[in-house]
Amino acid sequence: MFESLQPASTDPILGLIAEYRNDLRPEKIDLGVGVYRTTEGNTPVLQVVKRAEQTLIDEQESKAYIGTAGAADFNAVMQELIFGESSPADRLVTIQAPGGSGSLRVAAGMILRASSAASVWVSEPTWANHAPLLAGAGLSLKSYPYYDALNHVIKADDMLSVLKDAPAGDVVLLHACCHNPSGLDLSNDEWCALTDVIVDRDLIPFIDIAYQGFADGLDEDAFCIRHMAEHVPEMIVSSSCSKNFGLYRDRVGTLSMLAADSAARDVVDSQVNNIVRTIYSVPPDHGAAVVSLILNDAELRSAWVIELAEMRERLKNMRIMLNDALVLRAPKHDFSHLVRATGMFCFLGISAEQVLRLKKDFGIYMVDSSRINVAGITPGNVNYLADSIVATLRGANDEHSPR
Repeated sequence: MFESLQPASTDPILGLIAEYRNDLRPEKIDLGVGVYRTTEGNTPVLQVVKRAEQTLIDEQESKAYIGTAGAADFNAVMQELIFGESSPADRLVTIQAPGGSGSLRVAAGMILRASSAASVWVSEPTWANHAPLLAGAGLSLKSYPYYDALNHVIKADDMLSVLKDAPAGDVVLLHACCHNPSGLDLSNDEWCALTDVIVDRDLIPFIDIAYQGFADGLDEDAFCIRHMAEHVPEMIVSSSCSKNFGLYRDRVGTLSMLAADSAARDVVDSQVNNIVRTIYSVPPDHGAAVVSLILNDAELRSAWVIELAEMRERLKNMRIMLNDALVLRAPKHDFSHLVRATGMFCFLGISAEQVLRLKKDFGIYMVDSSRINVAGITPGNVNYLADSIVATLRGANDEHSPR
């Protein structure tokens, strides 16, 4: 049977990890892998997570199965975190999912069951795994304009223009905040204008919120979800706790679906639990139990908000620091989009050939598109990074080459 298979293509990020690991240069910098890092280069377990985990060790009495929907207390508090206190709970279904990817995959199954002819519109560009994950499930994908790579701005007008012609019933995949890979997000006014188009065209918003709290704040980053929930009859929201709780390997997320009324909500509830049963049966418990403890305890929740703010501010500061270093060295080049972007990612704005040279000559690793994870920048390496970028822009023999 297996002799008919051909090797699958390797994820570029996984290849970068191996190359970086084998690079013996002490000054090397990893800007590729999508995890948060401290100034020391570590991806830490949050202190508040350790406290919650200790409570679980001391008090949890069973590892028995949880239901297909996951833990009810986790689902309820996550629904409140995403939709706010005024969420239309009588129309909402929220289930626990194995990470953001698991949530997206279950959502794909729901879309196929509800309307197999519907296309899903994705931003150009979008997260590298959106297309293979959704298309691999059997969905038809189309793209809408989003990022102007030359001017480093959002093509908001072009985006709205294309979606105004999208067929009724199609699904529009959106990034709630910290757009991956560009880091550039719609303004609140632009979100409102997009909502009007979605309502007018009878489209279904499908919002991926993987970085809540990493842009401007927990409530601010959920603006588009809460605004649309007030205006649209149906909506899908996939969330992840990987970044804002640092629970990458514990695979924690939710899938929320807004139905037109409570009766439709009950149907959606039955269908989504049936899909879960046929894929992974029940979600993993540990990470969700940790999140539930944190969000349902006032002291732990306050401590988490502080740690989250520290991560957010570090990312903002590294953007500013890199931009300042580049302005000093190459004042004719505009890198202001580094500061205008939010979250962990943005495009540096160089060619694939220049990306290759940064890796080959200076030990600086990023994907070919020049998307960088700013969490890889530290006060200790930012000057070397800026020198290397400027040397790459100006040529191999430039006097600004790192020494």
